[in-house]
Amino acid sequence: MYLVDSHCHLDRLKLDNHEGKLDSVLSAARDRGIGRFLCVGIDMTNANQVIELAESYDDVYASVGVHPLALEHSAPKHDELLALADHPKVVAIGEMGLDFFYDKEQHAEQERRFVTQLEVAKKCQKPVIIHTRDARQRTLEILKEHCDLEVGGILHCFTESLEMAEAAIDMNFHISISGIVTFRNASELRDVVRALPLERLLVETDSPYLAPVPHRGKSNEPAFVRDVAEFVADLKGVSYEELRDVTTKNFNALMKLDS
Repeated sequence: MYLVDSHCHLDRLKLDNHEGKLDSVLSAARDRGIGRFLCVGIDMTNANQVIELAESYDDVYASVGVHPLALEHSAPKHDELLALADHPKVVAIGEMGLDFFYDKEQHAEQERRFVTQLEVAKKCQKPVIIHTRDARQRTLEILKEHCDLEVGGILHCFTESLEMAEAAIDMNFHISISGIVTFRNASELRDVVRALPLERLLVETDSPYLAPVPHRGKSNEPAFVRDVAEFVADLKGVSYEELRDVTTKNFNALMKLDS
């Protein structure tokens, strides 16, 4: 069995340590047992790039969507996004959501874009990848109203409360844990992870961001999802192999992929 990096940005990786070659990055990850990668889109300008990367590698898949803070780019158009989602290597829509950490004047536009993408996901019956920060209640409200809860999705790079995680799980969502869980000041998040059911967990890098211990200060890369998985396994009191197998099964079932 292999491990999955359920959220990475291969088009944004820093390749200095790999002679400028993405092939080398992916080979390093495969050497550590990572067998699938989800390359996540953040706006309409990089959608074709993440799809091209997925076309180039059998073990790379793509999502297409618009990040809530990508407001300098044009809003997603329903038909355009739906056409991109029709590609066979596109397995999810996102990342999308709400980030209320910044200027309140942006919030209404974020919500409009969020709803548009949820409508596309409902139309094409693909899971959604959700970014949420400082918007717990509103995120849950919009998901409840506009998401296809039979299909569900992922709260990625999760750092919110146990109550939010449980509410999302009740709506058929998975919770994806990044390297943040290894940070010294993440004790509350570690408590949340301990309380969550294995059957709803995923692991990710969100690379090139948020490199886990023991790689702090470096550019993150997919190989480091092994460190996240080992850390989460320790928190859950299970072997790495069990954590690997369960999270991979979770990912493949959600994305409707063969094992």
